[in-house]
Amino acid sequence: MLNPNVREFVPLGARTVTQHSTGAPFVSLLSRVTFIMPKSKTVYRCTECGAEYPRWQGRCETCGEWNTLVEEVVAPKVAVSGGSSRRIAGARSLAEGGSVAATPRLREVHGSEAKRWKTGLDEFDFVLGGGIVPGSMILIGGEPGIGKSTILLQVAARLEANGHATLYASGEESALQVKLRADRIGSGADDVSLLSETNLETVLATSGAASPAVLMVDSIQTVFTADLEGAPGNVGQVRECAARLMRYAKESGTTVFVVGHVTKGGGIAGPKTLEHIVDTVLYFEGESTLDHRLLRATKNRFGSVDEIGVFRMSQSGLEPVANPSELFMGDRASHASGSAVTALLEGTRPVLVEIQALAAKAGFGTPQRVTTGFDGRRLALLLAVLDKRAGLAFSQLDVFLNVVGGVRMQEPAGDLAVAAALASSVYDRALPVDAVFVGEVGLGGEVRPVSQVERRIAEAANMGMKRVFLAERAVPRRGARDVELVGVRTIQDLLRRLFA
Repeated sequence: MLNPNVREFVPLGARTVTQHSTGAPFVSLLSRVTFIMPKSKTVYRCTECGAEYPRWQGRCETCGEWNTLVEEVVAPKVAVSGGSSRRIAGARSLAEGGSVAATPRLREVHGSEAKRWKTGLDEFDFVLGGGIVPGSMILIGGEPGIGKSTILLQVAARLEANGHATLYASGEESALQVKLRADRIGSGADDVSLLSETNLETVLATSGAASPAVLMVDSIQTVFTADLEGAPGNVGQVRECAARLMRYAKESGTTVFVVGHVTKGGGIAGPKTLEHIVDTVLYFEGESTLDHRLLRATKNRFGSVDEIGVFRMSQSGLEPVANPSELFMGDRASHASGSAVTALLEGTRPVLVEIQALAAKAGFGTPQRVTTGFDGRRLALLLAVLDKRAGLAFSQLDVFLNVVGGVRMQEPAGDLAVAAALASSVYDRALPVDAVFVGEVGLGGEVRPVSQVERRIAEAANMGMKRVFLAERAVPRRGARDVELVGVRTIQDLLRRLFA
């Protein structure tokens, strides 16, 4: 007997576009099959304290938080009382047809790691830790228009070309819109199967009947389940749909890609537990005005986190950038004051990044502190250290700091470069063009070592740098080839060497 949830789909290249009576083009699809399913029992649970309520209300009476109640599906509970309630519940479960699961010892578990699938996009495979792990669930997040659907379609085309059947379930765009994007970027996605559907039960039933190697859902905010009465995109729907997709991926061995939108705060729209459900979380970063994008892995159960892949946006889609340091350093002015270079460690990859600082006389009122790609509180700390320990007064100066290339500098290894750039702007004297600054600055003005300094020095040497300023205790004993290592103890020592 046919499953009424299964929808017919055809390869993307075989879609036929016809004309409506009004003249507007549309894609002919099968009529939707209407069926009635029994509703599951739901409750509203507070995401902060876990309190349950029979209906939605604005404020949780237990913890006092507002707008934290979300709808969830609950299974029927059997009330059992007495000291041996767990044994009674277990015996009743067996009587009702439950089965006892095997519990092997860990030493008895045998198997081999599945071979990863290569997509052909080197930067994408690098961020994932070497390729796609079969049966995993990957969440791709980012701001609207940054390239989530574009890279997903490119990955689908390459997987299909490598013999891995791919089903692309689009809930935001029509089949015609997906086809037009595929033609525009020239990804060769004609053989990718396309499903225009937002009902989760239909998506899972269709995928189960077709048995694809990869299922892509674009996006999780548009998918809904009939078991919940909430609108698509709310917290309950997003969490329940993600949990079912994860369960489907583990049971069937199908790799599931999910696109997630971000909120104004920069997080994935929905509860934070959505990121705990999936195996890998990838974030697209970068300014919309720039032609390159950063893909960062903030969670990866099959590889290292904080890995970044750099892509350049072009008419043919997202193109991988093999040398990110060369991209970030390409437009650097050689004789401008306030410019310093540091070596950041993004996951396992060292990247050279330029830091620009500008200190100008404040026009009126309280001086400004404007940062791009750098923590404002960290900047205030470094300004206080320079004022107290090095005698550089910023109380009457506006300070502007920019990390070039849309990179967000999160580790303290760039403190020394920020301090050098600020001092260079105050003295209006350019720093050495072939110098790199690596080190953390403490409250006492001391320069502290950072991790994996040898890899940072090697990247500086590969980019043609001749000098590396770093903490005196971090200077390697064997030194470095073609690079002069200058150890400094304090900020005063650094400024004395630079501006004598």
